[in-house]
Amino acid sequence: MAAFDYKALTLDGKTRSGVIEADSGRQARQLLRERQLTPLQLAEAQQKTEAGFSAFGSRLFGPSLPTRALALITRQLATLIQAALPLEEALQAVAQQTDNDKIRGVVLAVRAKVLEGHSLADSLAEFPRAFPKLYRATVAAGEASGHLDRVMERLADYTEESQQFKQKIQMAMIYPILLLVLSIAMVTGLMVYVVPDVITVFVGTGQELPALTLGLVALSDFIAAYGLWMLLLVFAVGLVIFRLLQQPAIKLNYHRQLLSLPFIRRFSRGFNTARYASTLSILTSSGLPLVEAMRISGEVLANDFLRGQLQQATQRVREGSSLNQALAETGAFPPMMLHMIASGEASGELDNMLERTASYQARDLQNLVTVLVGLFEPAMLLFMGVTVLLIVMAILLPILNMNQLVG
Repeated sequence: MAAFDYKALTLDGKTRSGVIEADSGRQARQLLRERQLTPLQLAEAQQKTEAGFSAFGSRLFGPSLPTRALALITRQLATLIQAALPLEEALQAVAQQTDNDKIRGVVLAVRAKVLEGHSLADSLAEFPRAFPKLYRATVAAGEASGHLDRVMERLADYTEESQQFKQKIQMAMIYPILLLVLSIAMVTGLMVYVVPDVITVFVGTGQELPALTLGLVALSDFIAAYGLWMLLLVFAVGLVIFRLLQQPAIKLNYHRQLLSLPFIRRFSRGFNTARYASTLSILTSSGLPLVEAMRISGEVLANDFLRGQLQQATQRVREGSSLNQALAETGAFPPMMLHMIASGEASGELDNMLERTASYQARDLQNLVTVLVGLFEPAMLLFMGVTVLLIVMAILLPILNMNQLVG
């Protein structure tokens, strides 16, 4: 059976769209008529994706799933597979469980590929934006090892933890970002509309203005005259930088600098090493050989320079080096992580030690991000307070000078 996206008319003339499962387009239309719907458009979900986009285009424009939805789907699949339900029935149950037509269409399209004889990993690969590379590689490892139920359970835990961490950061950033936007809007409004009118009164008295007031007047005139052009310039510079970073050589050098800058280094290394440890832990515990797990784990990193270093580490392990020594030669992994991996190799419990290492790295990264977010809020308050204080002082100083002259 296949999934079909449809658009149809109800008896009262309203348009309804959704997803229906049928063996053919003809049967899909018949099912719609039995539901008292008049078909207007009907297209197989998988064919629509493949016909509308090339393999490259599907990566850019294909359907995607929110992290929350992916976590929920993974947990449902893991539960149903552990209950010994056949894979196609588990997928159908997940599709029926959701009220979102987009999610239902993706799941049913995956089920259609499974019914055609494809593996679950290959079926998921038809939607690269919905199911990331790490997700598909983990599923493939589970199918190859014969432990898809345990792998899906582990993958569900990982996906849920990632979603919760992202949600925590988003919630923590709402107030600081709102404060920043309001601060910029307030200061801009004062500089463009309030300060010029107030300063005009002092200029009319003929008194000599303080240096702070003169600087405020100059800044106000500059913002009023060139503020829009400055915004356009910032946008243009950002666009140029973005285009330059698409060049492989420039991007590689930029990523190398991120790993060496004093303040950014800890965050960049922490994020990439935590992601690498988590991925390697999941893949090795799924039964994937260490070299293959290292290759896949390196490819999901965001830093190109570190990815190249880990490719060399993978080659060293393939040639007989230990994992601990290969990772140590990259110079990017913290000593605690390397010692834990060395202990796991020595004791023959590398899988368990990698899992503990991944948990340690994830907690360390979460603590670092929490501290940075916590510092952002008082920094915005301080910025707004100092800015308003300078504006008030620039306005009050001429008034105080005028009172002294009168006295």
